[in-house]
Amino acid sequence: MALQPCRSCQREVSTEAAFCPHCGAPQPTNLNWRGPGFDWRSSQTLFGYPLVHIAFGKDEKGKLRVAKGIIAIGQFGLGVITIAQFGVGLLFGFGQFILGFTALAQFAGALWFGIGQIATGYIAIGQFVFADIGLAQMGFARAIWTPDHQDPEAVAYFQQLWENIKHWW
Repeated sequence: MALQPCRSCQREVSTEAAFCPHCGAPQPTNLNWRGPGFDWRSSQTLFGYPLVHIAFGKDEKGKLRVAKGIIAIGQFGLGVITIAQFGVGLLFGFGQFILGFTALAQFAGALWFGIGQIATGYIAIGQFVFADIGLAQMGFARAIWTPDHQDPEAVAYFQQLWENIKHWW
């Protein structure tokens, strides 16, 4: 059993130790250890941000990793296009809790177009919506199409939207 200094507290620790007995640092003798999880950035950048940043888990200090890039993918993300459990997609976001210009999520907080269980936006589709024009089980909108209320403007809008989508296929 060899001893080496802990990368965190510099006290002698076994090279086989999973945690430093002095400070609790994980993998104390592994100088390349960067925490549990994954962090990758593309070498290509745009405006100083990586074109793609993928990040999950925590860093070596226990801080949550946040993907920040033009395309951000991770548990937490911030990007122009974001795929994350919790994130902000400036142009588009997909995930569980997303804020953005357009959003597809369980909770979709969108400015223009949101689809989700709970959705907001100028146009929103979901179980419960807050919108100007909405298609929902229930919600609040200037023009809304629900099982109990069929505003003619909302019905016409969503029927035309469906026809346009069908032409793309």
